[in-house]
Amino acid sequence: MSRPGASDRPNVLFVIADQLRADHLGFGGDGHVNTPNLDALAARGAVFDEAYVASPTCMPNRASLLTGRWPSAHGTRCNGIPLDPDASTFVRQLAGSGYTTAAVGKLHHQNMGWEFEPEQLEQIRATSPLLLDGGAPDSVVRDREPGWDRHEDRARHDDAYLPLPRDYYGYNEVDLVVGHGDAPGGHWRHWARERGVDPAQGGPAASPRRSSAWEQVYTSAIPASAHPTEYVGERAEARVRAAAGQDDPFFLFVSFPDPHHPFAPPAEYADRHRPEDMPLPVGFHQDHARSPEHVRLMAERRGTPDGDPTMTFAVDEEQYRQALAAQYGQIEFVDDQVGRLLRALEESGQAENTLIVFTADHGDLFGDHGLMLKHFVHYRAVTRVPLLVAGPGVAARRMPELVSTADLAPTLLDLTGTQPFRGIQGRSLRPLLGDDAGAPGAAPGTSAAAGTGAAAASGVSWREALLVEEEQPFSVPGLPAPVTIRTVLTSRGRMTRYFGSDEVEVYDHGSDPDEMVNVAADPDAAALRSHLEGAMLEAMASVAETGLAPTASA
Repeated sequence: MSRPGASDRPNVLFVIADQLRADHLGFGGDGHVNTPNLDALAARGAVFDEAYVASPTCMPNRASLLTGRWPSAHGTRCNGIPLDPDASTFVRQLAGSGYTTAAVGKLHHQNMGWEFEPEQLEQIRATSPLLLDGGAPDSVVRDREPGWDRHEDRARHDDAYLPLPRDYYGYNEVDLVVGHGDAPGGHWRHWARERGVDPAQGGPAASPRRSSAWEQVYTSAIPASAHPTEYVGERAEARVRAAAGQDDPFFLFVSFPDPHHPFAPPAEYADRHRPEDMPLPVGFHQDHARSPEHVRLMAERRGTPDGDPTMTFAVDEEQYRQALAAQYGQIEFVDDQVGRLLRALEESGQAENTLIVFTADHGDLFGDHGLMLKHFVHYRAVTRVPLLVAGPGVAARRMPELVSTADLAPTLLDLTGTQPFRGIQGRSLRPLLGDDAGAPGAAPGTSAAAGTGAAAASGVSWREALLVEEEQPFSVPGLPAPVTIRTVLTSRGRMTRYFGSDEVEVYDHGSDPDEMVNVAADPDAAALRSHLEGAMLEAMASVAETGLAPTASA
């Protein structure tokens, strides 16, 4: 299969949402939320129904997205560890090969300035004291200018507009949003002030209507016209239209901070759905007798959020329904912004030569198994994300192949005819997308037969198992810190190991696709457990470091 030539390389519009599960979209099967723009894009593109994260945490998975490597290889194994600024990224490769590169929205490649909670600090001191010892060096020490890791620190951006340096992980220009919700930091704050809106109007204290059940649900006092979601859409649209007058192809990374909590849509989107109409998911009141201890303890405290607002907890019905109704409004706001970007491509004459990717950095439990948010559990609601690719030569089809966030870097290098770098662990999805994916003007492919994977239909050998990693320096009751979790998925089921404890989860996806019964201790599931143990061993070995080339035999 030939690569596109230098003169006809496609543009790339990459759109990512924050904390959006795969089935909270129309094309993902949700019959309540209205996402006509994304649904139309999915109808003419390739939709991967079994797309999973490399890690269900923001910074590690976003680093995997840029590098095509799993967290254990690229080093950003948990939030709080900035991605190595010297790391090879697919964006940097694109920039070096003639693409203009820019990003709009949340990046989270470096720390945003959030501090550990007191309980977390206490755990870290007790279990990993060297992590907090300022006199102890890291395993590798590099001589860098002070402040190299503070480009996304919210406090630095609050007082004055602070541009990011050129070649910021490969991006030559960035319109930055720091954080989530309706009152983040970064460049948005200065843009809002220019529109006569005080950023202090954001947040729950200024809200005209707050949930009495959970502080993370409220209606924003920031109007839609000055909301961070509008900022991302407006700045991205401007960049798309400006690119029409350029000779070089563009890569534009568009990252919406929503629908991550707090669930705080502006008034224009807040009342589109009624909480009382929100159905409870399967397993909301499930018996967790066979679940890991920390999950059982969460279930016993239903309706009581953790002191850290990012932590998983067992949600009650009122909290869940109010949060979902609000989140649907956030999702529909994002969909409207996607629509303006698609119109900008059409009106500027760039649609036919632009590849479009849509995904999320991780999911959200959102009521599945009675739980909310993320961390410390690997149910599919957290690890599975939406993924669609549309554009020149991409076949319109739904695909069951196991694919990872780490596959996107090699895919985009492949589709743009760009030299890859050593150590990429993901696989290019190009063989699954269509015979002429990446080449402008190619005839669209046909849909794969129902139930037939694109790999099988085309004779491509694809992976049989997929690895998900999670590490945290702190934990929750019932799970010892520090936390090391590994999950393997195959066509037969899922296994999750909580290393440092005796906890193991095994789910048979043939008989239990919703993962309601942990069969790790069942004698009848011994063959499945053995299969998954072998798959986990192979998957973990497959992500060993190969990024450095040997220069001699000895």
